[in-house]
Amino acid sequence: MISKSNILTLATALCFAAATALAQHPHGPGGAGGAAAAGGPHGPAMSAAGDHSSMGMGSTHSSASSHSSASSPTSVLGNNSKLDSHLTSNLQSKGLLPAGTDLKDACSGFRNLGQCIAAIHVSHNLNISFDCLKADMTGGAVPQGATCPAGTGANKMSLGKSIQTLSPNASAKTEAKTAQKQANQDIQEAEKNS
Repeated sequence: MISKSNILTLATALCFAAATALAQHPHGPGGAGGAAAAGGPHGPAMSAAGDHSSMGMGSTHSSASSHSSASSPTSVLGNNSKLDSHLTSNLQSKGLLPAGTDLKDACSGFRNLGQCIAAIHVSHNLNISFDCLKADMTGGAVPQGATCPAGTGANKMSLGKSIQTLSPNASAKTEAKTAQKQANQDIQEAEKNS
């Protein structure tokens, strides 16, 4: 039989362990914001403001966000050909993606699917080159033939920072939020049909 003193000792040890863990990670596992802030398997990857603290769809958690943050867009689309087909068709019918464009190729290098689709919307909404946005957001090279400002692709940037750089007169935070909402709707619609 367990004595009261043993229960008290065990409770004290558990409280101490919890306090130590909280002191080391004040906002949960992974530090400030935990796995969700880092774009972990169940959390977002980029915020509407454009930093990397919440996903490419604002702070909403939906089935679209779980698909979008779990894997690279190339993996998500490659593993779900119906989603790829429906999303590509939807984006092409809205005039956001040129006919014959492979969405997996367009989204390669992005952190998640939501981030890529939001960039496609920003490109269309603000008439910014998608190639320039992609280079800034992925830290990749500007494709040959693309005309982008000097320094494009030199560093990985959030969607908001990329908008600020490529369209300084635009309200980056508002535009990023709008595009993320549009991306979320596109992904949810494609998921329903796949």
